[in-house]
Amino acid sequence: MSGTLGALSGVALGPAAARAAAAAPRTRDWQAVPAPGSVPPAQLRRIAAAGPDLAWAVGEESPGGSWRGLAMLWNGTAWTKTDLSHLGYAGRLTDVAGVCAAEAWSVGSPTGGASPLLRWDGTTWREGAFPGKGEPDVRLGAVGVGSDRRVWVAGTRGGSTRLLHRDGKQWRWLDPLPVAGVNLYRVVPRTPDEVWVCGDQAYGNGWAGFVARWNGAWTVLPPLVGLRQTVADVHAVAADDVWAVGNEFGAGGPPGRPGNPVLRHWDGTAWNQVDAGFTVGSLSGIAGDARGRPAWISGWNYQDQARATYLRRDGGAWTVVRGPAAPDRAPYLNDVTPVPGTAGFWSAGMTRSSPYPPTEAYTERLDG
Repeated sequence: MSGTLGALSGVALGPAAARAAAAAPRTRDWQAVPAPGSVPPAQLRRIAAAGPDLAWAVGEESPGGSWRGLAMLWNGTAWTKTDLSHLGYAGRLTDVAGVCAAEAWSVGSPTGGASPLLRWDGTTWREGAFPGKGEPDVRLGAVGVGSDRRVWVAGTRGGSTRLLHRDGKQWRWLDPLPVAGVNLYRVVPRTPDEVWVCGDQAYGNGWAGFVARWNGAWTVLPPLVGLRQTVADVHAVAADDVWAVGNEFGAGGPPGRPGNPVLRHWDGTAWNQVDAGFTVGSLSGIAGDARGRPAWISGWNYQDQARATYLRRDGGAWTVVRGPAAPDRAPYLNDVTPVPGTAGFWSAGMTRSSPYPPTEAYTERLDG
C-alpha cells in the first residue's frame, strides 16, 4: 500500500511541481571525512581553511607512547598526513591559521625550553625565525592570520603575555597585556588593525575567563567569573557584540570530571549568560559566516556522546545540531572554522572523548 501511495503522490505532483520540489533548498548536514594516517591515540586541536581545496589541521599523535606533532593537509579531495620529521620537533602542535598556500602558520608546545613557529611553504612545514626564538622564557600558544596576511601570535616573553606581530616584512613584540597571570588560547583577527584574544586569568583561588582586544592598545573586558572558567574561543561582530565559548570546570571532583559549557555574550556593558542547550560538557570553538555573523559552535555533550554536538545560530537563538552517527566513534570536537568563498565549514577533533587508543584524528565537513 505504501508503494502505491508513493507512486500516486508522484503522479499527482505533475512535471512542474516535481521540478519545483527538486529545486527546493535541501537541509545541509555535517558529514564525517576520513583523516587517515595518525597513530593512536591522536587528535586534531585546530583546523584552518583557505578555500574548498586547501585546509590544514594540527594536533598530536603518540607513536611508541611518546607525543609528537601531527599535521594534516586537505587538497580538495582528501586529507593526507604531512611529514614533520625534518623539523626535529617532538612536541604537540597547538594551533594553525592560514589564508593561502604561501601564508599558513602553526605553533606548538615548548620542547627543549623553546616554542616553535612553523610556516607552510606550499609543500611542507618549515621553522620560521622570529625575535626571541630559542629563548627559554618564550612561549607561543596561538596564531591568527588576517585576510591581509598579517600574522598575530599570542605568547609570552620576558615574563609578560603579549602578541608577536608580523606586518608582512618583519616581526615585533607588542606591548604586554596589563593583566598578570593570563593564559591565551586563541588570537582572532577581525580587521587589519583589530585583534581579539581569549583564555583565562588567575582569579581568587582559581581562574576566570579572559577576553581582550588589541587595536593599537589593549582593552580588557571584565573577567568571566564562575567556578574556574576558561574561554576557548571568541567571535567579535563589533566592540559591543562579542561571543565567548568555553568551559566551567566547577569546584573540583574526581579526575576526568566533565565541566559545564560556557556561552556568554558581551553587549558593551556586561557579559550575559546564554543557554547552550545542554548542561554537562564543553564548547570549544565558534565560527562566523561570510558576513561576519556568528554561525556555528563546536562542542561536546557528555550526556549524549553518540554524535558530535554543534550549536547553530538560527535567527536570534542557538539551536543544538548533531553530527553523523556511526557505531565506531563518539566524537569529541576541538574546533570549527569557515571555508572561505563558500557557505561551508570544517570541524576537527578526535574519534573518542578520551585520548587513549584507539582514538584517532577526526574531521567533519558541512558543505555550502
